[in-house]
Amino acid sequence: MAINVDTVYKTVLLILNKEQRGYMTPDEFNKIGTQVQRELFEKCFEDLNQQVRVPQTDMDYADRVAATDEKIAEFKTESNQLIAEKAIGVTNPTSNTFTVPSELYKLGSVTYEPSSNIYPEIQRLGRSEFYNIRKAPLTTPTKDFPVYLYEDNKCIIYPKDITNVDDIKMQYVKKPNDIRWGYYVGSQGQYIFDTNPFVETGLPKQPNWLLNSLLDNFITEPQTSSESITYTGLTTSSSGITYVGNGSGLVFDMTIDATGVISDLTVTSPGLGYAVGDSITISFTTYQIPVPNPGPGRDALIQFQQNTLYPGTTFGNIEFGLHTSEQTEAILNILLYAGIVIRDPQIVQAAQSELQQDKQNEKS
Repeated sequence: MAINVDTVYKTVLLILNKEQRGYMTPDEFNKIGTQVQRELFEKCFEDLNQQVRVPQTDMDYADRVAATDEKIAEFKTESNQLIAEKAIGVTNPTSNTFTVPSELYKLGSVTYEPSSNIYPEIQRLGRSEFYNIRKAPLTTPTKDFPVYLYEDNKCIIYPKDITNVDDIKMQYVKKPNDIRWGYYVGSQGQYIFDTNPFVETGLPKQPNWLLNSLLDNFITEPQTSSESITYTGLTTSSSGITYVGNGSGLVFDMTIDATGVISDLTVTSPGLGYAVGDSITISFTTYQIPVPNPGPGRDALIQFQQNTLYPGTTFGNIEFGLHTSEQTEAILNILLYAGIVIRDPQIVQAAQSELQQDKQNEKS
């Protein structure tokens, strides 16, 4: 279970502001929080290495090896290679070279899982071992006993006729994502936390944010009518909507006011795979206000710009991926960096003292 990024940020601000010692901006917090998360994440492996060398109790919740491994388990995952991450790709579908996922931090095991019920773990070898094994007919790699070399972020699998990307699965520890305390600006100029998750290639779920990318918002020529129309649950494949790009999953609501102008465009599902330069065309013949003899209409055009997508805004949040037991240490480490940023040695000393006490308790 992840640590709530909003809770950590507000706790840090509370401690900093208790005696009016300074303020940490969301951008500073995001950068420092990301650094602290990476430090605590990498520390888990050193702690595990240390704990396996000392006797452990078998009592529930007191086994430090199990407790440390549980922290790492937050980042354990499996890639089923549904997206072809092969080094050569579709230009050479017979390649036995597979690129590891970009999120990988430490590779655990690789398994060969064809349609049969036999799922052998592929043995990892070094070059010298591999050359020696291939020399003997009895030990040469087969589909029942495959092997692989791990070099240049690629798994080279033998025998060479293992080429189907769907048959290879990798179990590994992934890197933690950069944390993000996303926000929008309130009526008083204050920062308000955005509870919506950040989607790297998605569109923000903020009221009317999509209007910023609308190049032409007239469905019919301006005129007076007695009512407006609201369409809900529109997608890029809805009737009268043409999308150019590679994204999918976007859902939005649209309101056309009494003058024939699009007055509301609100995303209800951010979707995935969208990029700057994508466009949506809304046909005026499908969406228009109900007035007698409307004037000549024209299609509305939405052109995706840098600030159309989440990365070009301050919206969206990314939680800490750390185990919940790390929340206290994360806050103290952030305060330690905050004391350096605002040049307050007392904050640094207090945070260091608390961290040192925690370390002594963990190691004793």
